[in-house]
Amino acid sequence: MNKPKKKDIIKWCLKFLLSGIALYFVFRMVDPTSIFQAFFSAHQGYLLLALLAFNGSKIVAAFRLNRFYKVIGVYLTNRYNLVLYYIGMFYNLFLPGSVGGDAYKVFLLQDQERGRTKPLILSTLLDRVSGLTMLALLTFGLILLREDLPEIPYLKPLALSGLLLILPTYWLLKRIAFKQFMPVFWPTIFLSFWVQIGQLICAYFILMALGIQGGYLDYLILFMVSSVVAVLPFTIGGVGARELVFLYGYHFLVIEESLAVAFTFLFFSTLVVSSLPGLAFSFSSFPAPEGAPLSQIKKS
Repeated sequence: MNKPKKKDIIKWCLKFLLSGIALYFVFRMVDPTSIFQAFFSAHQGYLLLALLAFNGSKIVAAFRLNRFYKVIGVYLTNRYNLVLYYIGMFYNLFLPGSVGGDAYKVFLLQDQERGRTKPLILSTLLDRVSGLTMLALLTFGLILLREDLPEIPYLKPLALSGLLLILPTYWLLKRIAFKQFMPVFWPTIFLSFWVQIGQLICAYFILMALGIQGGYLDYLILFMVSSVVAVLPFTIGGVGARELVFLYGYHFLVIEESLAVAFTFLFFSTLVVSSLPGLAFSFSSFPAPEGAPLSQIKKS
């Protein structure tokens, strides 16, 4: 029991170190005073709207995950599934790896005999892939919407190829390797679309809160790219990774670097505030989901 704990501590320390290094480079290249000034002078009304949009996207994401669970015979009430999702959001802030909260949910459901470990992990993984697929699809679409693309070699052909190929590739992957989940392919893709739209609306309101005038498309493109980078399990909650994406992105797109970094801090703050209900739920005696445990579920 001690060895896994030591490994987790080492991983968490490494993530903390990498986040710190990333932030160190950010603050060396951008004036910290201008960042914090923009951060603390942001419009509170728009920040509240950003918070609502973010939580709306997460509620839709919870419904999407529940669709995957139902395929493997794990039937959770929408209420309990949402509670579980918020608990996972909270644990994702500090557990090793960007999917630490997902691992906790799998452990909890397996411990309650709601499902077998392998199908639960597969469902959670496909839920993530579904989200990343739509994230990449919309990112390519935003890049192509920009009239004057930056002078990055082959950017437009790559974006167009990605836009045309990513969804068929995901469909083919599920058709070949995960045929069991094909009945929920389009419903989960549809939900993934609204999850990412909610994230974009959240980002737009944060830009409004900072008083940024124009260039919204460039900020949103970098926001989507940074969301992909933030998924990688190298930093704590994506802190540092998002800032670096925006910091280097301003060389290619029309953004103001100090406001861009302030934007990433505000987005992370929105994430933290939204995750706090998960902390409360994790300490409450919330009832287990209704339905038969695994021992009474007929194996397919």
